[in-house]
Amino acid sequence: MELPGAVAVVTGATGGLGQRICRALAVQGAHIAGVYRQSAEAAHALVAEWSALGPHSAAFQADVTDPASVQQMVERVVAGFGRIDILINNAAYNQLVPFRDLDGLTLELWEHIQRINSTAPFLCVKAVAPVMRRQRRGRIVNVTSVAGLAPTGSSIAYAVSKAALTHLTRCLAVALGPEIAVNAVAPGLLRGTKMTARLSPTQVERGLMQSALQKYVDLDDVADQVVTFCRSDSTTGQVLVIDSGRVYH
Repeated sequence: MELPGAVAVVTGATGGLGQRICRALAVQGAHIAGVYRQSAEAAHALVAEWSALGPHSAAFQADVTDPASVQQMVERVVAGFGRIDILINNAAYNQLVPFRDLDGLTLELWEHIQRINSTAPFLCVKAVAPVMRRQRRGRIVNVTSVAGLAPTGSSIAYAVSKAALTHLTRCLAVALGPEIAVNAVAPGLLRGTKMTARLSPTQVERGLMQSALQKYVDLDDVADQVVTFCRSDSTTGQVLVIDSGRVYH
């Protein structure tokens, strides 16, 4: 897909990784619809930065766990930009609960994590798929995690939610082809994100030392791979691990 002039919807746009993804797409000439839930001031400030790069950008408030809110957001994006070519499911949530602490992983927390990390991406895909099918083209990139490929991460709930998103990526590639390609990136430890900040220092240090490169994953490396998936015309159903050499998938 040619990215100049394409319209990209990015959820979790104000987060550490979301910001880098939006910027990487804007540098390539894509218009950005940055989706946020609460950080309105930050979202509008970032939109000004992305717009300064050339393409038009705008901020859209939505609760991605609520079907009506997602549908309304998609309708507003189409009304403002005329189309949607790219969806990046980046919004996510984690909370530290050691794997052995099953009592600490309450049903309420389990369901909250599953809804944000796996159900919300499905809701966003369901809302944008009809638009992309009418256009006869589309790219969807899900941001999953190495925790979805190995028993690791902030909690069992988080690992399972990302495993679900990983397999949802493959299933959607089958469901939405040939017009829409669906892929995923699976980052490891990212510096400067809320997700990593919620981990314990011991867990972070262990994760770094267990990786072959013994360092954090670069945010721009992940953003660049998202751009590559958006460009590709012959890749779908794939999950690329970017974790400094920790999980070999």
